[in-house]
Amino acid sequence: MPPRLIINADDFGLTPGINRAIVELYRAGVITSATLMATGPAFEDAAALARANPGLGVGCHLVFVDGMPLSHAESIPSLLGADGKCFRPSIHDFAQATLRNTIGAADLARETAAQIQRVQRAGIDVTHIDSHKHTHLFPAIAKTVTHIARRCGVSAMRYPFEPQWSAEISRETTPLMRRLQLKLLHRFESGFRALTDTSGETTTAGTLGIAATGTLEQNSLRELLNALLARKEDGTLYELCCHPGHMDIALGAESNRLRETREAEYRALLAVIPEIREHPNRPELIHYGSLGVPGLQRASGQFTPNTGYEKVL
Repeated sequence: MPPRLIINADDFGLTPGINRAIVELYRAGVITSATLMATGPAFEDAAALARANPGLGVGCHLVFVDGMPLSHAESIPSLLGADGKCFRPSIHDFAQATLRNTIGAADLARETAAQIQRVQRAGIDVTHIDSHKHTHLFPAIAKTVTHIARRCGVSAMRYPFEPQWSAEISRETTPLMRRLQLKLLHRFESGFRALTDTSGETTTAGTLGIAATGTLEQNSLRELLNALLARKEDGTLYELCCHPGHMDIALGAESNRLRETREAEYRALLAVIPEIREHPNRPELIHYGSLGVPGLQRASGQFTPNTGYEKVL
């Protein structure tokens, strides 16, 4: 049995150019899933595109760093940076606050619910959750966001750690500081695993492409996916995390380090995924909405997604 693969594009809703690239890739049969930023400046545009392309699995890309919250600042003070208005500016600052236990679970629950429910109120069946800069990898964070997601009717979540075999492929092109950062963050994997079911019912066996973020292009993507298929793992489910996009004025104004690299990822996906589809051990391409009991219900037309107006707190 070939491996199963979810190809998920992050940052849906950040800019119109990213939105357009994601939908083009979906229509080309290249990606299966995207995660929508409820706080994104181009949220409404992305939501309209998602509704027009119902076969695209759409999750909620939870944002707790580098941006503005949906909740009123006074109601989530422990999630905010020094200005008391915006989230902390980096994963480093967020990690420090998490390890010092200064992030209140109630604040985190309130903002998580607000973001998931904004996506649902836009008429979207939210298939799963993940997070900007993988902030939900910390067990204390995962515990709260998992609880709230389930209250919102969302049972699936990204497993935000990359298998060692996959990360090693990207080692030469991954900057040293990023390698060190990822090595430190992997210390939280055992605690995260204890909170999740890794059988494929609610998450995957790992996420490919995390180490390659910002350096993913045709050759590296081809090598990564060929290595996956050569392993001949019996139905093992992985996610490929990617960040495609088209450069536009809005993206050029972003402080995010992923700007020009999004075009390279877009071209790489268009070139490589059709090749993988012809591989003798080609993977089954699915999205998170296919997993577990909700997946069976969706397939039979018996799943009723939350509307986003349910009381969850």
